[in-house]
Amino acid sequence: MDVTRTAFGAWNGGRFMNFGEALGDEQWINLVHHAYERGIRTFLTADVYGGGQADELLGRGLAGLPRSSYCLVGAVGHDFYKGQRQGSRGFPRFTDPDLRGAGDYAGYLRMAAEKSLQRCGVDQFDLLLLHNPDSIGYGNDKVWSGMDKLRDAQLTKKIGLAPGPANGFTLDIILCLERFGPLLDWAMIILNPLEPWPGQLVLPAALKYEVDLITRVVDYGGLFHDDVKAAHKFGTHDHRTFRPAGWVESGLKKMDELRAIAERHNVTLLQLACLWNLSQPPVKCVVPTLIQEVGDGSKPIEIKTDELASLPDVVLNPDECDFIARIGDNRGCMQLKGASRAHTTTAEPDRWSLTPDLEGAGKRWGIDPATDLAFRHAEDGA
Repeated sequence: MDVTRTAFGAWNGGRFMNFGEALGDEQWINLVHHAYERGIRTFLTADVYGGGQADELLGRGLAGLPRSSYCLVGAVGHDFYKGQRQGSRGFPRFTDPDLRGAGDYAGYLRMAAEKSLQRCGVDQFDLLLLHNPDSIGYGNDKVWSGMDKLRDAQLTKKIGLAPGPANGFTLDIILCLERFGPLLDWAMIILNPLEPWPGQLVLPAALKYEVDLITRVVDYGGLFHDDVKAAHKFGTHDHRTFRPAGWVESGLKKMDELRAIAERHNVTLLQLACLWNLSQPPVKCVVPTLIQEVGDGSKPIEIKTDELASLPDVVLNPDECDFIARIGDNRGCMQLKGASRAHTTTAEPDRWSLTPDLEGAGKRWGIDPATDLAFRHAEDGA
């Protein structure tokens, strides 16, 4: 099965990332069952989540279901086998020169894919993504020939790119599409009505090279689930506490301006966000984060799953799409990851200097890093 319009991510329920209340193993597996029963047919995992635990739990959740009845998307790239965790940066990428040279990339990718499949209890991914690559991962021929060999070995039907975890990597993605577009089937970006920048800058290149897009963080940190209100108390370790002060209140004001459109189409705000994403060529899949918020009155995570699963075949008209984009305009509101003129020191796992090749990619697509990718102002809701 190919990737479907709606998808379920292994990060849901706070099980492997700190969002809201963390579901226990059986609760999480039950949520997978619930998603499948309601009609969601694409499930995403990454081998590094829980050091393989996400693979195993998802495998348990999907066990017994006809393999042809769902699409399984995996992701490899963080070396938690040989590498040592580097605090908040997580595990190093497999391309870290301290771990191996280019001649060993293909071998690592095959090993990681095979082990992830074993944990999932299946023989083949429908799609395997390169997870959170560093600067080497985006542009090295040996990396992408290694990914292509996984397809030849029938460990996956399709391959793609999953940048992250933070926002950015714009020129890196575009240059990767230019160089390896014929090999790539899918890519994943952050995109939602209140965070159209910088993800929308990638859309023309993806369209040209016929690379379909999965979009994550469609819920804008949970706000589009419509149960995070002003002065919401996030957990001590909740990842959303890293967002700037006032982002919830600013986001709620913008969402209020979108409610009339949601009511006109008889959809929830989460569904409106999904429909806006899917109106952007070449976006073909939405995978919002499903969060069980802390506190009384929070919407049950099963209801949020139902909203995603029941996404209607509604088409927003161009005026509605443009209006939503104007309301959510967030250009220049954050420091982006990836290649940057502001980074002039040694490359880090998620931030590095611009190269002439990346500058050239920007010129070809009308993107000036100094104006189009720069952190220009602190904006509430960033």
